[in-house]
Amino acid sequence: MLIDQGELLWGMDFLFTKDFMAVSAKVHFEKGTVIFREGDKADYFYTLVEGRVGLTIGEPAKEIYIFDKAGEAFGWSSLVDRNYYSASSECLEPSDLLQFEKKSLNEFLLKNVDSALIFYKRLAGMLGNRLIQCYKLIYPLNWLQTGAR
Repeated sequence: MLIDQGELLWGMDFLFTKDFMAVSAKVHFEKGTVIFREGDKADYFYTLVEGRVGLTIGEPAKEIYIFDKAGEAFGWSSLVDRNYYSASSECLEPSDLLQFEKKSLNEFLLKNVDSALIFYKRLAGMLGNRLIQCYKLIYPLNWLQTGAR
């Protein structure tokens, strides 16, 4: 079954996309379910199929991002050799996700090096966009127009 993976797999080879999906498990979480907590062992990578998931950091929790578009990815710590998640994620409404076990996904990507390069480049782009949004939370001024760096 192929599910829209948005930006992450846009334009990727059909066979890569099909095999990528085959490595995942479709999971469902109810509203209020904590998928992982900041500091938990980073064992899974997720992409949103449907629903709404919030990402928070710190105590008390500060919301830093909301996933609400099919294909948005989170749990990236599991793919970049971080042992622990850097944030917490919680379902803000019932949500369907694709869950990728760290070891299985890494083995798949190592077997598909050309496509994996594109995958990681797109993942870096998504994280870069998220980082810019976090900058805007820290510096609420219109920092792009003021030239602040």
